[in-house]
Amino acid sequence: MQLKEKEINALKDLQTQEQTCIKKYERYKEQAKDPELKNLFETLKQKEQQHFDSLEQVITHGTVPCVNCNDSDGANYQPKGTYSMSDESADKTSDCFLATDCIASEKLVSGEYNNDVFVFEDSKIRKLLADIQIEEQNHAEMLYKYKTVNAMA
Repeated sequence: MQLKEKEINALKDLQTQEQTCIKKYERYKEQAKDPELKNLFETLKQKEQQHFDSLEQVITHGTVPCVNCNDSDGANYQPKGTYSMSDESADKTSDCFLATDCIASEKLVSGEYNNDVFVFEDSKIRKLLADIQIEEQNHAEMLYKYKTVNAMA
């Protein structure tokens, strides 16, 4: 597969977004107080690494990995609550900030995929990008569920 310059640039821009998310989840995992949130950040970091690797495969090898349109991670995620409604601790405030900031990042990245999908001629690449966009939406849903069960939303 021969990619056009604008397609390569779009993929590299998306990789930059994914790399930023990977770094953010790594840092936020270290900053989070709640073990449930730490685990969620680790899971999301691994998912973002898979996205980065999929984009790299397209750029480097010209092949598109198989996608499964995983739209169940968000629906199936059932976090355990750590914080109560009456909890006004610094730990809860800090963890709420981290989760909220990550939701904003996921919304931004999802929007980038939504826009960039139309840059590509190849339907397999468009399907890959659409799949990743759905997964980014799942990440935001998981973070929102964490906030909800912890009386942060």
